Amino acid sequence: MNAGIVFRAEGIGKSYPGVRANDDVSFDVREGEIHALLGENGAGKSTLVKMIYGLVQPDDGRMELMGQPHRPSDPRAARAAGVAMVFQHFSLFDALTVAENIALGMENPPPRRDLAARITQVSTEFGLPLNPARRIVTLSAGERQRVEIIRCLLQNPKLLIMDEPTSVLTPQETELLFATLRTLAGQGRAILYISHKLEEIRSHCDRATILRGGRVVDSCDPRAHSARELAAMMVGGQMREIDRTGRSAGTVLLDLRGLTMAASSAEGTSLKDVSLSVRAGEILGIGGVAGNGQEELLAALSGESLSAPGSVTLEGRDLSRAGPEARREAGLLAAPEDRLGHAAVPDFSLSENTLLTAGGRKGLVRHGMIDRPAARRYAEAVIANFDVRTPGPGTAARALSGGNLQKFVIGREVLQAPRVLVVNQPTWGVDAGAAAAVRQSLLDLARAGAGVIVISQDLDELLELSDRFCALNEGRLSAPRPTEGLSLDEIGLMLGGAHGMEAAQA
Repeated sequence: MNAGIVFRAEGIGKSYPGVRANDDVSFDVREGEIHALLGENGAGKSTLVKMIYGLVQPDDGRMELMGQPHRPSDPRAARAAGVAMVFQHFSLFDALTVAENIALGMENPPPRRDLAARITQVSTEFGLPLNPARRIVTLSAGERQRVEIIRCLLQNPKLLIMDEPTSVLTPQETELLFATLRTLAGQGRAILYISHKLEEIRSHCDRATILRGGRVVDSCDPRAHSARELAAMMVGGQMREIDRTGRSAGTVLLDLRGLTMAASSAEGTSLKDVSLSVRAGEILGIGGVAGNGQEELLAALSGESLSAPGSVTLEGRDLSRAGPEARREAGLLAAPEDRLGHAAVPDFSLSENTLLTAGGRKGLVRHGMIDRPAARRYAEAVIANFDVRTPGPGTAARALSGGNLQKFVIGREVLQAPRVLVVNQPTWGVDAGAAAAVRQSLLDLARAGAGVIVISQDLDELLELSDRFCALNEGRLSAPRPTEGLSLDEIGLMLGGAHGMEAAQA
């Protein structure tokens, strides 16, 4: 083994029917470094780390871990070899305690008391305090991520893979995470880090390997480049500037007054006296750490959950007791966070998925009969206008990369010309190019006179898009503040509840 190299890939290739996911990929990760893996959605990052972690077998090439051949047959073999992975989506059981969840991920867990003591010791050592007896359902998103990290650290890994680890964290929690990663790197561990937050990469990563079309196209010190330069390396060209001009706030379109709604499940968050308004030509940003009522608020706005009369009005029309279809007909449209399963049916084609929300507004269903040619034409229009990379409208939704499906979901709503569009996490897990396209489409919609509500955990996104900002915390919404002049520190404190949490009255 060359001194300092923990992991090496040489000529790695992987093919699926009709696509070459990885092609001749070679790179290494050294001890003591945080190494970024960058690329657009569909560039091959996920396939690559799945091979390192034993979820997928490579077709070509070879891998080495600590100088020894590395070709794990499954994640258990990868963990035994010294590879740990923190996934973008937490794999925790809400009803179990921290200790019980961690025990489930161990081959031979020690007695519960010994394990609890070890969790306390390791979590304190790395500045990630955890109570082993707390149930997962009571933890914040940042605390849940601590559980995933501690579960990995108890394996004493040589290589730690992190996939979009800060997507649900406040700025303060993000700083705590990177302090922990620096401690790990200082101990000689290697960290392979995937994120679409390029400023984050610039601030905290030592090297970057950039994939495009399944191949390594560049490597660099990200600290020596701007975020725009890194994005250009990823997409193979210059990034288009976001155009925020030509908008002015008009009359109030959507008005919520005193919206109170019980959670639909024990794990949900009840909405408490939520009030807000959005005007024509305006983008209202709503920030919040995951689990503070975002899904419940979108359900209340979309009509999936009905509220008390008088609490939801669109251009003076009371829609509080109207369901999703009636609200769409009135011009109130929504795009949920879960793009595969909620916003789109995985096994439906893109044409069939247009019917979920556009059947009435675009005339795709007439007298109870589906107009399949019209549905296909509408899907083709969305694909063309939003640069959705897909073989065609007959492709199943599950076959698209996350970013391309996100562009399709947003495009399906935007092209219906809504009066008000509500979107939750519009660019979650989406690469820089696709994120820019989605954000520009929302700005263009507002420029055309629509009102837009963006619910997001990406604070940079909210600062870039929104005219006014509210914080959602434990089901309560703060009063709106003009986005201009707000700092990330101020927003982070608001998300944690340090703002009085008075109900919005504007």
